[in-house]
Amino acid sequence: MTNTRWRIVLLLFIAGFINYLDRSALSVAAPAVAQELHISPASLGLVFSTFFIGYAAFNFIGGWAADRWGGKRVFSVAILAWSLLCGATGLATGFGSLLAFRTFFGMAEGPLATTINKIVNNWFPHKESATAFGFANCGLPLGGAVAGPVVGLLTAAYGWRVAFAGIACFGLLWLVFWQFMATDKPHQHPRVSDDERVLIESDRSVSEDPADVKGLGFYLKQPAILAAMISYFGYSYILFFFLTWFPSFLTMDRHLSLKSMSLATVLPWLLGFVGYGLSGVLSDRIFRRTGNALLARKRVLILCLGTAGICVALAGAVTTTLGALLLMAIAVFALYLSGSTYWALIQDTVPGPKLGSVGGCVHAIANCAGIVGPAVTGFLVQQSHTFFSAFALAGGIALASVLAVMILLRPRSERRLQPSEAGIAR
Repeated sequence: MTNTRWRIVLLLFIAGFINYLDRSALSVAAPAVAQELHISPASLGLVFSTFFIGYAAFNFIGGWAADRWGGKRVFSVAILAWSLLCGATGLATGFGSLLAFRTFFGMAEGPLATTINKIVNNWFPHKESATAFGFANCGLPLGGAVAGPVVGLLTAAYGWRVAFAGIACFGLLWLVFWQFMATDKPHQHPRVSDDERVLIESDRSVSEDPADVKGLGFYLKQPAILAAMISYFGYSYILFFFLTWFPSFLTMDRHLSLKSMSLATVLPWLLGFVGYGLSGVLSDRIFRRTGNALLARKRVLILCLGTAGICVALAGAVTTTLGALLLMAIAVFALYLSGSTYWALIQDTVPGPKLGSVGGCVHAIANCAGIVGPAVTGFLVQQSHTFFSAFALAGGIALASVLAVMILLRPRSERRLQPSEAGIAR
């Protein structure tokens, strides 16, 4: 039996690596960019948030497009666009142009996660889906880990404009391999054996018979989807707080140099890489042991997202730089350990023909945290001249989302299934 599906995951892993390398670049280079372009902390927070306005909008648009035209085609357009726009960021001459480049860059990156979920659903049986999604996406934090030293050292040596131009080339190179090595579905790929195709197609989470597929609104009202949406918002708030402001916290509050900050951020990202790689394995293992997908997802979310929330809140209260760094590293590890669970919940609940649209809606709502969070953090820091309240708010939002999971996500063993949910919850 061939393993073509895992080669597809390898390509997705590399794409995720490139995505976060490009996305994290501005956060790492922010001190140099802000100094050259004379941008205040509040204005910088707006630049970070503007990325997520375009990003959140295209979470849904990208998912809808993937349902309509296929994941491969949408992914190809997305990585071409975001690579070109990443390079173009180096052309910014002031706050206005940086804001515009960042908005369009966010739009281009918007389809990433939803499209990966669509492709994984097409290429993997249900019993492997969370594992595959975890492996595909653990490239994201690895890209974040590499962004610190790569972008930081390039910026220190050649300036931030050269750094953006250099890293933009990786996505264009990846696109060449993607065009020749990937297809939208297994039956379209010449190297997929009959055994592998049968394995993939015989294990679906829900019926994909057109007669059983409901409208978008039906799936968005399911408790599992509401739980995924709210908890993913809490996850995203911490993630984007770390992604956008933690490097600046180390330089502005703890007075690390650009080079020292770049190296210090590697540890949390590396732990996040390990956490995301294990996230799907953990979720699927609990699923196989309990035979209850929703119970497995619930346990992972409560433990991991709860741990992340507590550690982030504590990181803002400790007095030592090392203590803050270690607590954020634990928080990022725990956060990413839940990373594949949100998408697994969607796959447990939604049939393939609606997966992109529903996933896009969930992802768009979750990424509203990226619109609100960085801007709120910027204003809190500017008004209070400290990061304490920003850390506490991030941790509190995550813990509130855990409470929502405990209330909404009630597997069959805990409650009587409603008629409208028959055939949906697993």
